[in-house]
Amino acid sequence: MKIGNWYNFRGIHVSLSLFALVIFTTLLWIWEENPMAVTLRSTQQWYHMPSEFHVQVLVDSVGTAKLEKSEEKSPIPITENRTKLQVDIVRPSAVDLKPAKFPKTQYNQDVRSSSRSEVCNHAKGRWVADSRRPLYSGFSCKQWLSPMWSCRMTQRPDFSFEGYRWQPENCDMPEFDRSTFLRKMQDKTIAFIGDSLGRQQFQSLMCMVTGGEETPEVVNVGWEYGLVKHRGAIRPDGWAYRFPETNTTILYYWSASLCDLQPLNSRDKLSNIAMHLDRPPAFMSQFLHRFDVLVLNTGHHWNRGKITGNRWIMHVDGKPDEDKNIEEIANAKNLTIYSVARWLDLQLVSHPRLKVFFRTISPRHFFNGDWNTGGACDNKIPLSNGSEVMQEGSSDPTIEGALKGTKVNILDITAISQLRDEAHMSRYTIRGTLNSSDCLHWCLPGIPDTWNELLVAQI
Repeated sequence: MKIGNWYNFRGIHVSLSLFALVIFTTLLWIWEENPMAVTLRSTQQWYHMPSEFHVQVLVDSVGTAKLEKSEEKSPIPITENRTKLQVDIVRPSAVDLKPAKFPKTQYNQDVRSSSRSEVCNHAKGRWVADSRRPLYSGFSCKQWLSPMWSCRMTQRPDFSFEGYRWQPENCDMPEFDRSTFLRKMQDKTIAFIGDSLGRQQFQSLMCMVTGGEETPEVVNVGWEYGLVKHRGAIRPDGWAYRFPETNTTILYYWSASLCDLQPLNSRDKLSNIAMHLDRPPAFMSQFLHRFDVLVLNTGHHWNRGKITGNRWIMHVDGKPDEDKNIEEIANAKNLTIYSVARWLDLQLVSHPRLKVFFRTISPRHFFNGDWNTGGACDNKIPLSNGSEVMQEGSSDPTIEGALKGTKVNILDITAISQLRDEAHMSRYTIRGTLNSSDCLHWCLPGIPDTWNELLVAQI
């Protein structure tokens, strides 16, 4: 090949290379300016977000939450509806039953921030002073209120605990109005099933709905539900009252364990009683179709003393329990709570008008001992331990976990009541003061009124 031709060929090659480079640069510039390119680039980055922090809340026996962080890579995008902080509520190992794990509760990106969320959480908020409280008088509500719980009738000198109301964060909670409530509950039945704390909530609602006044037109319909006082009994198994102007019925049935209790020998009054951990109370099964709102609670009878004293013998699958693990009180309680929650969830399919609430446990405030070892609750200064609840999850992880995945609602009152240690019965009685204190039950009017306000707001 001649040298001249070689240089001509090489010149053409260089020119083509330069031309191609110019074209490639131009196309690349156009691509960078193209919105499609931006979209595609964002999509690539979408699946490579920074690490999330997973925070575990370990709830101790008194409901105190402690946060522990661990960093973990996540392929899930963080969008406007998804925050960077999540919480895994972990149940104590002693109550490790399988039906459900705890839900993740979302926080704002700065967990210390008080910025408002659009989600209404009735259990998150603060106690505020309110001169319009209480909602009724303990002096006048004698028709429905047990004298032992009416602190105005006792020797107690201070009643400042009555002058507060609960203000949830991000929730519109209107003032309780008895006429509005009765109209809303027209031709409906609201039932409380549980222990003596459930009875306090029942009596509280009766006082709220009547304004604490004598109401002779209210009809006792306990006989319709078999709620009558049997010979030798201290009191009936419950009460049921109907308001004739709206045909609204409010009832209470005592079932401290929420188990089905059946005497092993029906002819013997001192017979041991089969405590069926996996069966709901027979009363609830029998009358569920008549309820429009059902409120359950349990907790304080789940101790060895109560179970032995009541002669309850644990049964599972229709026979005495032989599983040593279930015999542990915490596990037996959890089995019952999970069983009741799942049973009710199945029943709601055929009872679409029914709303079920499971109330979390009411806190005890025995200090410097327990009820039988000199424990007391002598504080009379309201909110001396704070006025706000800012946590997202419940302080009753057993109830919260049992209700996950069901249509049963949680009535979460544990943390807000934990702040009110001054509102218990304490050592005051009608006759004077005692050496022992009742730091379990509440004065009425009092904290159970707030439970009912939260209930009514969620019905």
